[in-house]
Amino acid sequence: MRELITGFLLSLLMALPAWADAGDTAVERARAAYGARQVASLDRAAAEVPADHVLAPYVEYWRLMLSGRSDEARIADFLARYPGSRVAESVRADWLKSLGARAAWPQYLAEYPRLEKPDVGHQCYAYRAEWAQGNRSHTREAVSLWFSGRDLPNACDPLFSQLMEAGLINEEDVWRRMRLALDAGNLRVAQAVSRALPVAQRPAASSFDQVARDPVRWLNSGKLDAGQRGERELAIYALDQAAKSNSRAAESALQKITPKLSEAEQQVAWARLATWAARRHETGALDRFQQAGYVAVTDFQREWWVRAALRAGDWKTVQRVIESMGESTRAEPAWRYWRARALQANGQRLAANAIFLALSREHHYYGQLAQEELGPVMQAPQINVKTGGENVAAIARNPGIARAQALYALGMRSEATLEWNWAIRNFSDIELLSAAELARQMAWYDRAINTAERTRELHDFELRFLAPYRELAQQAARDNQIDEAWVFGLMRQESRFINVARSGVGASGLMQIMPATARWIAQRLGIKGFDTREMQDPARNIQFGSYYLKHVQNSLDGSPVLATAAYNAGPGRAQRWRTSQPMEAAVYIESIPFAETRDYVKKVMSNAMYYAARFGQPSVLLKDRLGVVPPRKTPLAATPAGDE
Repeated sequence: MRELITGFLLSLLMALPAWADAGDTAVERARAAYGARQVASLDRAAAEVPADHVLAPYVEYWRLMLSGRSDEARIADFLARYPGSRVAESVRADWLKSLGARAAWPQYLAEYPRLEKPDVGHQCYAYRAEWAQGNRSHTREAVSLWFSGRDLPNACDPLFSQLMEAGLINEEDVWRRMRLALDAGNLRVAQAVSRALPVAQRPAASSFDQVARDPVRWLNSGKLDAGQRGERELAIYALDQAAKSNSRAAESALQKITPKLSEAEQQVAWARLATWAARRHETGALDRFQQAGYVAVTDFQREWWVRAALRAGDWKTVQRVIESMGESTRAEPAWRYWRARALQANGQRLAANAIFLALSREHHYYGQLAQEELGPVMQAPQINVKTGGENVAAIARNPGIARAQALYALGMRSEATLEWNWAIRNFSDIELLSAAELARQMAWYDRAINTAERTRELHDFELRFLAPYRELAQQAARDNQIDEAWVFGLMRQESRFINVARSGVGASGLMQIMPATARWIAQRLGIKGFDTREMQDPARNIQFGSYYLKHVQNSLDGSPVLATAAYNAGPGRAQRWRTSQPMEAAVYIESIPFAETRDYVKKVMSNAMYYAARFGQPSVLLKDRLGVVPPRKTPLAATPAGDE
C-alpha cells in the first residue's frame, strides 16, 4: 500500500513544472517560518516561490496574516487575485472582524455579503452595523442570537445592550437565556447573564460558587431563598448536578425544597431527575417523567423518556412521547423509525408502513432497519453510479482541488483537508463522485469516503465503503474467527483508513488502539520488545485490533453489538448497560448513555452490512446481525488497565 501511495505522489510530482521541487521546498520553508512567526525568513522563502506555483496563494496568505493584516490595500489586492478561494474567505473573515472592532460600519456592510460562512461574531457586527445606519429590518434575527446557552463572542455584547435598551430583549428573555446556560451546564455563562437581572432577583455570586463546589450540600443547607427566582433557578441546576451521580440524594434534596418551588419549577426539576435516571437505566425513570409531565420536558429529555420506555417495552408511551416532540426532533431518522415501530406494535400497521417506506430510501442504519420491516418486495433499489476518465481529470484541474492535492503531497494534511472541503462545497453529485474517485486514486481514503457520502441522489457505494488493506484484514479476521465485514465496518468508523490517525486521548492507527491496550495485547500474544509506535504499521494495527475485538466479544457472551460498544467505551460500561433480561439489540443500542458510543455502534453495524454485500457474503438482515443482547450473567475476563 505504501508503494501505491508513493507511486501516485511521484506521478503527481512528475506532472508538475520543472521548478516544482525547488518551489515546493520554498513553500515548506515559508510554512515553517509562518508557524514560527519569523517575518524575514518568510519573506526570503516567499521570494523563491514561483508566482504561478499552485500554492502561491498560501504563501501570500501567510505573509498577509503575519505582517499585513492592517494593510487594507494589500488585503483588497489579495481578495481580488484569489476570489472564491478558501484563503480569501479566511482573509475576508479576519478583515471583517477588524472592521467591526473599529466600528467601520459602511465598509463592513459593503464587504459582509461576500463572506460565505459568517460566524456568530460576524453576524453580531452586521446587525450592529445595520442598527448604526438606522436599519431595523433584521431585528428578529438579532434577538434570536441571544437565546443560546453558549458563551458568545464579545462582539455581541454591545448588540444585546442595544436590544435591551430598546426593550426588544426583556427580563423574561434574560431568565430564559440563564436557564439555557444552566441546562447546558455553563455556570459561568449563567452567572454573567444573571447580571442583567434586577439585583433583588439575581442569585448571589457566593451561591454560584457553592453550587459549583457541592450542589447537594448547598441544597440541604436550608439557605435557599424561596422568594428569589434566581435562587430557585440555581436550585434546579443544583438538582441536575446532584442527579448526575446519585438519584436518591437528588430526590431527597428535591423533596426538602419542594415547598419552596412553584408547580412548574417542580416539574422542571423532576424532568432533570428523570433524564439522569433514564441515562443510568434506573427502573424509576418512567415514574419520574410522569411526575414531570409533558409541558416541562424538553425535546432532549423526551428522547430519554422514549429510551426508557423502549427498555421497558412500553410502546404506548414510546408513541405518545415521540408524537409530543417538536417537529424538527420528530423528523429525525431515529424517532421516525421508533414511532413506526410503536405504531406497528400498537396495531397501526398501515401508518407504520408509510413511515418505513419513506425511511427505507435513506442510506443509513435506520433506513436499513426500515427496509427490513417492509420486506424484500418493497425495498427501494440502490442507484450505484460510476465515474472516471475525463470527469476525474477535470476535477483534478479545479484550482481548489489542485491546491489540496499539492498540500497533501507535501504532507500538510490539515491544510489539505480544509482546502479540499472548501473546494467541493458546491459540487454536483457527479463532481462529488469524480472528486471521491480522484481521492481514492491518491489513497486519500478519508476524503474519498467523506466526499462520496455527500451525494444526494447519485451514489457510489464502493467509494463510500472502500476496502483498502483487504489482505491484512482478511488474515486477521480468519486468525480470530470473526467477520471480515465487521472488522472493516469498525475500521472505517475508527479512522476512515488514515494509517497515521491519532485521537485526542492517544489512540492510534487504523483501528485506533490505546497504548495501554496495545501493550496488553502484545503481552497476550507473547510479542517481546513491543513498542507502541508499531501501531502505525497497518499489519500490526489490524492484527491487534482484530484480536481485541474477538477478546471483548468472547468476554460479552459472543454479542457483536456488546463487543462494538466495548471497543469504543470499554467492556465494563458495555456490561453495565445490559439488564438481567434478554433485550432487542436495537433497543440496547438506542439507550446507550454516551451519544458518541451510541452513534458509533449504529454506524459500525450499518457499515458491516454494506461491506458484507460488497464482499459477496450471504445475505443477512441487519436485525439478525444485531441479534439479541443476552442477559447479564457472566463476569468479565481480564482486560487492559484503564479500559473501563
